[in-house]
Amino acid sequence: MSDTHGSVCWTELMTRDIAGAKAYYSEVCGWVFEDVPMPDGMYTLGMMQGRPVVGMMDMTGVSGFDDVPAHWFSYFAVDDVDASVARTREIGGQIIREPFDVPGTGRIAIIQDPTGAAMGLMTQVEMT
Repeated sequence: MSDTHGSVCWTELMTRDIAGAKAYYSEVCGWVFEDVPMPDGMYTLGMMQGRPVVGMMDMTGVSGFDDVPAHWFSYFAVDDVDASVARTREIGGQIIREPFDVPGTGRIAIIQDPTGAAMGLMTQVEMT
């Protein structure tokens, strides 16, 4: 296993108020923001010293999120997302979203551990 396997590698805020979140986190954390167009809308990066440290996503209108409050969502680094998803199934976890590729980011799956906690698993690609 790599020395990053199992560590938190990314976290993102799921909210319906991106403007309010930007105002708050710029004041409290000192983040500056960069909006990145995505196929399903805009993704916001919270930046520190020119590098991304968090993401923000507007969950307005996202299927299945109607009654879900704003929350932070974490992704854990794994050496092999597909193998980790298979192991999750074997030990009683659930797969919320099968593995998929995000160009320039990595391979991601959204799972639920056997206790019901949702999280992301990610095999990151090398940044060039």
